[in-house]
Amino acid sequence: MEAGLAERRPDPLEAARRLAPAIAAAGPEIEAGCRLPARLVEALHAAGLFRALLPARYGGAEVEPVRFAAMMETIAAADASTAWCIGQASGCSMAAAWMAPEAAMDVFGPANAVLAWGTGKGEAREVEGGWIVSGRWAFASGSRNATWLGGQVQREEHDGPVERSMLFPRAKAAITEDWNVVGLRGTGSDTYEVRDLFVPAAYSLVRLRAAERREPGPLYRFNTTHLYAAGFASVALGVARAMLDAFLDQATSKAPRATGKVQRESTAVQREVGRAEGRLGAARAFLHAALGEAWAEARAAAEAGGEISMDARMRIRLATTFAAQEARAVAEFAYAEAGAGAIFAAGPFERRMRDMHAICQQVQAHATHFETYGAWRMGLPPAARFV
Repeated sequence: MEAGLAERRPDPLEAARRLAPAIAAAGPEIEAGCRLPARLVEALHAAGLFRALLPARYGGAEVEPVRFAAMMETIAAADASTAWCIGQASGCSMAAAWMAPEAAMDVFGPANAVLAWGTGKGEAREVEGGWIVSGRWAFASGSRNATWLGGQVQREEHDGPVERSMLFPRAKAAITEDWNVVGLRGTGSDTYEVRDLFVPAAYSLVRLRAAERREPGPLYRFNTTHLYAAGFASVALGVARAMLDAFLDQATSKAPRATGKVQRESTAVQREVGRAEGRLGAARAFLHAALGEAWAEARAAAEAGGEISMDARMRIRLATTFAAQEARAVAEFAYAEAGAGAIFAAGPFERRMRDMHAICQQVQAHATHFETYGAWRMGLPPAARFV
């Protein structure tokens, strides 16, 4: 990577703001094709949006989490599937911080580099020089425009049970294009499989193993779960913001048949709009505050050779879950008050409502995370899988 490349890349948040109209215009095509169109993918690459969390040495922005969250929210207000693909690829790109530089450059050096992975079952047998890997994984968001894929395998190693990531070129996998869903259709989150595939040792990593972390910056004191959660919660916030704004535009002129009164003149609507704005603002502020506090910790930890505290990790877990849940409530209010017109596919509500419910079905938004936080807050050992 030539010197100064990272500095010449556009700021991800500013780039997202600039590209938002083009992303929004592509929304129907993204929905119909269940993938991001090639011209949009090219524009996203040119703007560096797939590289927001990639280490700077590989041409990434290595952006702080609050700015990443704002970027994701901006893109999601234009199109949720685009934001989801970028959020997934961004979290995956953090793997570079745990890889040997030569292998990381091989994966992430090309201008069109995208790593995608999903969930499923795999097994790996260690052999000379690497691993023999077999497995089948699903929900690989953005895999249709990926250049590399990853498969997670559960193993017992010297430090106990770990999840080991195996990276391989997309062309090495058998892809099943089975993404036929209600919401987030444009993510093309297909299923993929490998059988007895040799993966060189340099293309395998354990992301939570601090001893293998090669990047000194504060961003990599966060684990990928933190940034996935923050990114996907921000997608929910962006969709809710767009739906509430669309309702406010409608409310200036629409008079429902049941009342005959322009919506903005209804005190009941006024009250609920105030509540919706409060919920959305509070959720966003809490998320950004939790990320900002953790960033301050991460900077100190990077200097001292330490890690982010469990307190900071738990606040991220709580704030991200809360943001997604509150965003869904605001979206449902906007959709319901928009009336019968909200059901039309060409309008600003229908696709976003389906996307919102798909967002909140994903594990990062699940209400059981409140139990995780509550148990920890009351002194009980929490389930820390998503912390």
